[in-house]
Amino acid sequence: MHLSNLIEPSDGFSVSGAHDPAVSGISADSRQIKSGYIFVAIKGTSQNGADFIADATCRGASAVVIEQDMPHDPVPDHVALIQTLNTRHALSVLASRFYPDQPKTIAAVTGTSGKTSTVQFTRSLWKTAGYKAASLGTLGLITDEGTTYGNLTTPDSVALHKIMHDLAHEGVTHLAMEASSQGIAMRRLDSARVDLAAFTNLSRDHLDYHQTMEHYFAAKLRLFTSILKQGGWAVLNADAPEFDDLNAIVLARGCKVLSYGMQGREIRLLSHAPCPHGQTMRFELLGQIYDIMLPLAGSFQVSNSLCALGLAVAGGCDPSSMAHGLERLEGVAGRLELIGRTPKGASIFVDYAHKPSALEHVLKAMRGHLGEGARLYVVFGCGGNRDRGKRPLMGAIAQQYADRVIVTDDNPRHEDAAAIRKEILDGFQQGAAPVEIADRAQAIETAIKELAAGDVLVVAGKGHEEGQIIGHDVLPFHDGKEIKKVLERL
Repeated sequence: MHLSNLIEPSDGFSVSGAHDPAVSGISADSRQIKSGYIFVAIKGTSQNGADFIADATCRGASAVVIEQDMPHDPVPDHVALIQTLNTRHALSVLASRFYPDQPKTIAAVTGTSGKTSTVQFTRSLWKTAGYKAASLGTLGLITDEGTTYGNLTTPDSVALHKIMHDLAHEGVTHLAMEASSQGIAMRRLDSARVDLAAFTNLSRDHLDYHQTMEHYFAAKLRLFTSILKQGGWAVLNADAPEFDDLNAIVLARGCKVLSYGMQGREIRLLSHAPCPHGQTMRFELLGQIYDIMLPLAGSFQVSNSLCALGLAVAGGCDPSSMAHGLERLEGVAGRLELIGRTPKGASIFVDYAHKPSALEHVLKAMRGHLGEGARLYVVFGCGGNRDRGKRPLMGAIAQQYADRVIVTDDNPRHEDAAAIRKEILDGFQQGAAPVEIADRAQAIETAIKELAAGDVLVVAGKGHEEGQIIGHDVLPFHDGKEIKKVLERL
């Protein structure tokens, strides 16, 4: 493949230097450059890719991409120099042409909470409809063949397009993927051919990156204003305060809207109630009433399942079949996952809730599953080097909705763990005092040993994660496995 195969006049690229060199790969990391690679110099938050041009050309780069007016070291004559307005966008464009094939139907889900569950449920419904489907996000890449774990909710542009290209060649026709606000802002999805886009909700998160809620929402909004293809479907939460704005924007672009929720038009939730094995649901789908049993705990999973239903129906699946397909959904790892029960009959769940709204939704939902006179326990902490403002908010939420609170360590990273716990405890008012136990395994064991019949324990914050990040180290730790160790001892 040559450079001329990857660029088009409409791209607005300015090319000088070597004439149409051969291209064998693309990367924005100079350390990954090999002979014939294109090096895309991205200006990041802590480093400027232009500072690594010399390193990239020494390693064999055949072309270098920079932003116009970006100061840079001289580029050798045998290397093509490509100038563009936005190198992140250029990286996505070049990756999409180097890896040109994608699944026929792609759904992208954005929102503060619910992305992981929604893409998993969508994949499950597509399988019910007989399609070969995959999901991509926080849990990694999941196909019928198994799971390939990743470290980003939305992979970088090159990795994402290679994944989509490989899936298409493996016969996968439908892909549901999470679209994180950072992934959208960093232009990772710019060249993905997204037919279906969904919005779940918006609440405080990632302000360490976006700084303000306005910037955070603007990042998510790009999924609908720039990435969703013309004529595509937007599946929107009609109960979200942002619905009216999103609805108007999508319709103005010539796209179609399917709304869901208690105020939904196409999918209207009529009622739901917890039961021993999940919750009952009654909803109206395109004028038809359905009564089903959703085999999942947590009222927020009702919303996530209806979002997935909307994506499946908007994508052309049979409405009745998809509605009944909700009865066969399986829980997602680390998302209100029932780990086990104590000999006394208390239930223990693990959930990924690591932001205020998510913790509130989980605790409010689980109160409906308590036995008579039973208590709700929560064990949680907050991650280091992340939004500090949410820590006292989560403390206040835990105190408000749980009967017993144990504050412990999450992923302290490079912060002082005791200082993080103190900021959480600052959110507590007068009343039942929380317990502070730094060691997460000890905190879990303490809570489990206190549980009585009918009680519910939620261990929140880490969900599916397999490690605990302390400084530069990632120590083996999994909430579910720690819980099972204690239950085995009991």
